[in-house]
Amino acid sequence: MGGRRWRRLLSGVWRSISVWAVSTVTMLVLAGVLPDFQLESSNGDSATRIAVTAGAGAAVFGLLSSLVWPLLVRALLLVPALVLGLLVFFLNGSLLLIALRINPSGQGEAAPETAVVVAAVMSAVASATGGALAVRDDEAYRRRLSRLADRRRGRGDGQAWPSTPGAVFLQLDGVGHDVLEEAVGKGLMPTLAQWLDGPVEGGRSTHRLTPWRTDWSSQTGASQLGILHGSNHDVPAFRWYEKDTHEVMVCNRPSSAAELQRRAIEHSGDGGLLTVDGASRGNLFSGGADQLALVLSMAARRGRENRSRSGYFAYFSDPANAVRTAMSFVAEVLREMGQSTWARMKKRRPRVKRGGLYPLVRAFATVVERDVVVAAVIGDMLAGRNAVYADLVAYDEVAHHSGPRSRDAEKVLERLDRSLALVAKVAEHAPRPYRIVVLSDHGQSPGETFLTRYGLSLGNLVRAGCGLPVPRRAQRTHSGTEARAAVRAALRRPVEERGEHHRPSRRSEPIVLASGNLGLVSFPDVPHRMSREEIDRRHPALLSTLANHPGIGFVLVRSEEYGGLVLGANGAEAPVDKLDDARPGPLADFGPGAADAVRRTHSFPHVADIMVNSSYDPKEGEVLAFEEQIGSHGGLGGAQARPFLLSPTALSLPVEDDADLVGAEQVHRVLRRWLRECDGPQVPLAAPADERAA
Repeated sequence: MGGRRWRRLLSGVWRSISVWAVSTVTMLVLAGVLPDFQLESSNGDSATRIAVTAGAGAAVFGLLSSLVWPLLVRALLLVPALVLGLLVFFLNGSLLLIALRINPSGQGEAAPETAVVVAAVMSAVASATGGALAVRDDEAYRRRLSRLADRRRGRGDGQAWPSTPGAVFLQLDGVGHDVLEEAVGKGLMPTLAQWLDGPVEGGRSTHRLTPWRTDWSSQTGASQLGILHGSNHDVPAFRWYEKDTHEVMVCNRPSSAAELQRRAIEHSGDGGLLTVDGASRGNLFSGGADQLALVLSMAARRGRENRSRSGYFAYFSDPANAVRTAMSFVAEVLREMGQSTWARMKKRRPRVKRGGLYPLVRAFATVVERDVVVAAVIGDMLAGRNAVYADLVAYDEVAHHSGPRSRDAEKVLERLDRSLALVAKVAEHAPRPYRIVVLSDHGQSPGETFLTRYGLSLGNLVRAGCGLPVPRRAQRTHSGTEARAAVRAALRRPVEERGEHHRPSRRSEPIVLASGNLGLVSFPDVPHRMSREEIDRRHPALLSTLANHPGIGFVLVRSEEYGGLVLGANGAEAPVDKLDDARPGPLADFGPGAADAVRRTHSFPHVADIMVNSSYDPKEGEVLAFEEQIGSHGGLGGAQARPFLLSPTALSLPVEDDADLVGAEQVHRVLRRWLRECDGPQVPLAAPADERAA
């Protein structure tokens, strides 16, 4: 025992000396390259004196970074996360200036702007050196991870780690089944390719790939609520108007997300997938987890009970992490500006505007949120948690603006694969085995926007059908994504969508909302869901205008005679209860399961007066988005409704070979079964009384 302790001590001392030596050399090199950074007096010093100055400066800077930086980051959690990212370089440079000032050798100075550069380079080099040395020594690496895990859980040497497997669920937001297959086939995602094909030619695969089918509302709010909480009942779209409260619900609005989570718990009767020793990272909903980071439904809370932002501290407390992420953020902004400029020069079609704040939103989704969420997942694995669910939104954000199969989106998939490889590597050193499940909540369907194709928005088409004046200048439809909501939450700005976007100037005018290629029309002055007959009496031309428009696939309304009624072009109509895969009627182009999905949504209490699904081209796989997106999701049509589930072969089959996996609620039941197979958390638990209360 004594010999092992001495070896650990000597190994740690050796790594510290190595990092210090590399930092000293880095400082000497930078002093020779940068004219405003000096390690000698104006009269000149000997080489030995300069080396001593560099060594002392590197030691003091490393000590300050270890002791002071975590305290600074904890204090700065009071400011918005993005502001913290902008302060990273300034704070790191300030620590270097302090280190030079208190340097025992009495030498060394740097201009403030030069200090920022020197500190950033030294932090990155020191982190890379320490990490490389630790990884090369597998035993040391395991000991380091074990110490970190013990520290995170407060677990002493006398307590054994669970021997049963834990589960990590990684959601690749917006990645469709077909897109994933193509990316693996092209070699863009070698980690997933290895899992599916085996480590060597002829080797045994460790995972299986299964497609599943979403509900009509093919978007993160409905899918993730169903997956995490077992119910997405009464979620007809990404945004919808509720007549009983006179409010617009928006899935990526914190107050709406909190209310939807409360309703799901009340409807399903359980607290969620992650109720026993679980962690929710980067999601819209908590899943009942106690450990939270960047969870939108918690962002509406105020006070100490909101721990969602703690993930920022866990990540940015390491100055090397902060510097690396900040530099990657800037690089991603420049990459987006270059890619959008190139797309304009090449006159690519379809195309949407990508200016304004979008480069910053994209960089946040593809860099900051990815890094923080992955680091949180790694921390959960080191802590030996039973179940972790994390959402990586990078692909979804880029595909909305660049296209689901664009080169821009493929580059994001490559980087996501590297994140998966990192998680898998850490799993090898975690204190308990882990089953890693990768899944998506929906796909994306390509196509130009409804506005671009026809020169008017859905809202203006509805106004024309109602005989209301239509503005001469077409207005672009508001487009909201998970990444934009996460940015607003990180900035601590209200993320509520402004009411004037949705409230009509007169109560008799319709409210028209867009959710990808799904549109919703509501008449706020009528307290109940209007019937076809009532709509025809008030606006005789409206339903025929919509149903016969070439950009509209079908329309769902309530009928006093038939109940739900699906309307199509050329007078086609069919009661929703009479439709199925054998007799699809106006839903023929939308594939198997379309009738069931429409019928289920028709039963929701808050379904709109008129539900409008855009047209779909089965040959090209394209839809027409009612939002400003060339890769969209939210309704029926194409790849958006066909996400994937990639699961370890050690777990049971999601469904029998001849069966389909349909709906987010069924995916929830599959994940619950797998958790039981891991002999981990027994879910669902009864929800706490305060969560079931109205």
